[in-house]
Amino acid sequence: MPALTQITTSRNTNPLDQMEQIVGGYDWNFERRSDSEMAAEAPGKWCDYGLFFCWSEEVNAMHFTCTFDLKVPPEQRRNLFELVALANERLWIGHFGMDLDHGTPVFRHAVLLRGSRGASMESLEDMIDIALTECERFYPAFQFVLWGGKKPAEALEAAMLDCAGMA
Repeated sequence: MPALTQITTSRNTNPLDQMEQIVGGYDWNFERRSDSEMAAEAPGKWCDYGLFFCWSEEVNAMHFTCTFDLKVPPEQRRNLFELVALANERLWIGHFGMDLDHGTPVFRHAVLLRGSRGASMESLEDMIDIALTECERFYPAFQFVLWGGKKPAEALEAAMLDCAGMA
C-alpha cells in the first residue's frame, strides 16, 4: 500500500468547535445545529450574509456556503447564471452559484483536511474572510443586473470599476 493511503488512527478535531470561537469572537449570531452543522449571520456593507458550515468526518472536509440576502426573480435567473459564470473566472478560491430552492446567489468553498490534525484558526478565518470579501466585491454586479437593467458582462465591469474607485 502506498504511503499516501495509510490510515491514521488519530482523530481530527471538529473544526466547527473552532468556528464557534471565531464567529463568537465577531459577536455574530450563530446556531450549532448538530456536530456536523452550524449556521451564522454576518453583517456586510451591502446586506447581511448567511453562513453555513457543514463538517463531514467521513470525507474529512468542511463545506462552507455564504448566501446573499438577495432574491432573484425567476425571469432574471438566466442573466444571473451568466453573471455567476463570468464572476467565477475572476476567483482563485471558491465559486459562486445559485440556490434554486430559495432563488439566492451563494458563494461556496470546501476545505479538505485529510492528513492533518485539523484546520488552523487562521485557515478557518481566511475561509470566512475570502467569502465575505468576494460577496461584497461582486454584490454590486448582482444589483446592476437585477435592478439596473445591465447585461451581465457590463454589470461586472461596472462593479469592478466601483470597487477599484473605492480602494
